[in-house]
Amino acid sequence: MKILKICIVPLLAVWVQTTQAQDTVRYTGTTIVNADYHHGQLAPAVGVHNIQVFRANREHPELADGLNWTYNHAPMLAYWNNTFYLEYLSDPVGEHIPPSRTLLQTSKDGYNWSKPAIIFPPYKIPDGWKKEGVEGVAKDLYATMHQRVGFFVSKAGRLFALAYYGIAMDKTDDPNDGKGIGRVIRELKKDGTYGAIYFLRPNSSWDMKHAEYPFYTKSKDKGFVAACNEILASPLMMQQMVEESDRNDPLIPLNRPVKAFSYYHLNDGRVVGLWKHALTSISKDGGKNWDYSPLRAPGFVNSNAKIWGQKTSDGRFATVYNPSEFRWPLAVSTSDDGLNYKDLLLVNGEISQMRYGGNYKSYGPQYIRGIPETDGKPADGNMWLTYSMNKEDIWVAKVPVPVTVKIAGQANEVFNSLPAGEELKLWNTFSPLWASVKIEQAADGTKALTLRDKDPYDFAKAERVVPAARKLIAEFIVIPAQNNTGSLQVEFQDAKGTAAARLIFGADGELRAKVGYRDSGIMKYEAGKTYNIKVELDMNKRMYNLNINGEDKGPRLMFVPVSAFERVVFRTGDLRRFPDVDTPTDQNFDLKDPGTPVKEAIYYIKSLKTRTF
Repeated sequence: MKILKICIVPLLAVWVQTTQAQDTVRYTGTTIVNADYHHGQLAPAVGVHNIQVFRANREHPELADGLNWTYNHAPMLAYWNNTFYLEYLSDPVGEHIPPSRTLLQTSKDGYNWSKPAIIFPPYKIPDGWKKEGVEGVAKDLYATMHQRVGFFVSKAGRLFALAYYGIAMDKTDDPNDGKGIGRVIRELKKDGTYGAIYFLRPNSSWDMKHAEYPFYTKSKDKGFVAACNEILASPLMMQQMVEESDRNDPLIPLNRPVKAFSYYHLNDGRVVGLWKHALTSISKDGGKNWDYSPLRAPGFVNSNAKIWGQKTSDGRFATVYNPSEFRWPLAVSTSDDGLNYKDLLLVNGEISQMRYGGNYKSYGPQYIRGIPETDGKPADGNMWLTYSMNKEDIWVAKVPVPVTVKIAGQANEVFNSLPAGEELKLWNTFSPLWASVKIEQAADGTKALTLRDKDPYDFAKAERVVPAARKLIAEFIVIPAQNNTGSLQVEFQDAKGTAAARLIFGADGELRAKVGYRDSGIMKYEAGKTYNIKVELDMNKRMYNLNINGEDKGPRLMFVPVSAFERVVFRTGDLRRFPDVDTPTDQNFDLKDPGTPVKEAIYYIKSLKTRTF
């Protein structure tokens, strides 16, 4: 019997571990990221629109809605009253260096956003305050904001904004160590006004006699008090507050040093929890208890950045994160059951240049968040996301649902003939505020895909995925509004973003083709003139023929071989390769004149049609 016990016990342990390992979030796909490229060599999810909603500007705050702080980070999103609500925190220069404040922007369509409003202002710490376990005494010190949850919609349908005031005695101190001031809350009303600020849950180490705001129970609004009690009674809300809360807070279900909790419900009612480093666990009782201590999800690659998970409107599931040891690229993975994720597609593969250095500012599109289950569902059924770029600028992304990587037919877009709002349905766009991608009227009054660029350090980009082909004809009509500034580059790429051919409308009035180390001149081009361009690409010959306004311009050599053509890209600047995996982590310098726009260049693209031959 002793021998039998010795055999059974290890086998039982292995069976239990195997069962638990199977019942977890996992990535079973074969696609992996090559972080040597900003896009990771990932194929894009079709139709994703990346939209910048705030561009930091220290030199000219009048060009940034009157704001001049250049650390902007940790955005969060809600949808309520047919409106998007976006909250983010901001510091003057770098992370954890006060003062701090939290701002709010709103939008009816996700593309056009209001001026940021300060909803939680800087909070003065009394001189003489000492933080337990940290050297130093507060003198002219302000709180540092740090929050992982931004909104709450109550059972009564009222919307509230939340934030947290922490204490960082110096730039290396942590404001989320449970020794801060506390969490605050205020109502966001339908008429655009805000309720008073109250403390929802102060830290026990904070002396409330120094409080600038009253405790929520002091409110005479019974509905407000009830909403606060709903939050405190919700395990899934409280779990998002674990980092900043008292280390022994009895309302935190899983009081472990795990960060940036997000969650979604499976079809059977269980809750999937996700944390930084792709840690995961499952709860059967709404987040009160967890089946196991959070473990790294098998197959997932994710460093110290947030990961987002949700159920999508088609009944499937998605996780969105940086699938590398860096904070690029930004990608989406989908699942039929919420546990087994099988693909990896690109959401944003661009890294805008970091214009302002600062403490702990990381490169890339990061700290992704979507709309939590409790905070509304956009009417269009798409997945809306928000993230910061370089901890500097704030962006949103619209990811069409269902999430797909394939296109059924060839491009056949004459933009003036397409229904309003549907023109860019199949296009992927990257649209900074100073380098926009929009449908606008050209000089002749017809609609065109319009790329504008007055940003000295960024560009506009629009790309169209097409079915894979080794022999492709692409025809497009473009009107450059000028020929003495700017650059429009047209590329023909494979699924991984490798360009085989590139045409360049240069700032010198020359249209050129890249053929290797050198560019090959094609012709001079004129401002305001319409150019009908036909490119006949043959990968078997590694050549392409060019025809412009009915005139043959001869063959050109492709500068890189690809297996097939799958993207047509229009971009108003050079391809970026900085930063890379060897770039020093911290940037301690500013770029030259980053807050001053350059002379604007405009390009109108009237149509794009592709076919095989």
